[in-house]
Amino acid sequence: MTHTPFAESQHNVGLRVIAIYKAVKTVCLILVAIAAFRLNEQQNFEHLVHWLEHLSLTDSSSLRWKLVNALQQFGPSKFVAIGIVALVYAAIFATEGIGLWLRKHWAEWFTVIATGSLIPLELYEVLERFNWIKLAVLVANIAIVIYLVRIAMQPRPPKPGPEAAH
Repeated sequence: MTHTPFAESQHNVGLRVIAIYKAVKTVCLILVAIAAFRLNEQQNFEHLVHWLEHLSLTDSSSLRWKLVNALQQFGPSKFVAIGIVALVYAAIFATEGIGLWLRKHWAEWFTVIATGSLIPLELYEVLERFNWIKLAVLVANIAIVIYLVRIAMQPRPPKPGPEAAH
């Protein structure tokens, strides 16, 4: 299969879109980590629980009390672990996104492995507790893996040797 300028351009756009998707996920996970680290402080945790207890939403009352009960059972100390896990995933997504943005071949395979390894868990989540966002993320990640495998398996033009630089 030969590389045409049009095909290269399409691949660049595709990789850039995936890189932006990974950047958005990175930012969201950093925000989750910040929130988790803040909830580790007893005062902030109690303030959130108090706010949820006194929130007056008629349609979401049962959901609100489930959330309050879950937070109270969880306790503030567990949020450090959540923050650390969120930062680890943010680092992985950032690595994928930067590598794809820079069109690094290793990033294509790294993203295939990292994203593909989570698909069984995402599928389980969709089947266990369905919602449209989970389904959309699952479909997007499957599409990313298929797309990147196709790109990564294409032959690359040889890189010029050191003598070509002179």
